[in-house]
Amino acid sequence: MQQRHLAVVADLVPELIRRLVYWNAFVPNNGESLNDMVPPHYLGLFEAIAAERGDGSVVLPFPIWREAFINDADLELARRAYDILNPHPLKTFSDKIALKTNPAEMQVAKSYINCTEDTALPHGYPWHPRLSEKLGLFRLVQVLGSHELCFSDPARLARAIMEAGRD
Repeated sequence: MQQRHLAVVADLVPELIRRLVYWNAFVPNNGESLNDMVPPHYLGLFEAIAAERGDGSVVLPFPIWREAFINDADLELARRAYDILNPHPLKTFSDKIALKTNPAEMQVAKSYINCTEDTALPHGYPWHPRLSEKLGLFRLVQVLGSHELCFSDPARLARAIMEAGRD
């Protein structure tokens, strides 16, 4: 079972975590997978890409990645960033998380960074508030940028992370 999620660490050793900082991220509850939180037509897209690749992994076609993930970068930067992406194992989309405590009930402090131009999920299926509200009490940090702000404006992302983690 896929267990590489920050909520798992907070669930297992909360005393080691001062604050969870999510950045336009999925917020699964116990027994949920990424596939449970995306629009239904994404499931077919992911499976079709993995089948075509033949290795059980997903790399989105450049036009989708360009328009939905890094829409705030120029074409040259978008291409350079795309060229260093790694395939994403399809199984990590369907593996369900195992938690003793759902994020909303966790006692650790939480923040959610929402990149306002992120269209990796359609705005009808928003990161915030649809997923962020699953954190219960949390600090919201809104920042201008796409899903790939780490490429398009890393300094802006760093400031948002610092704001999200302050105390």
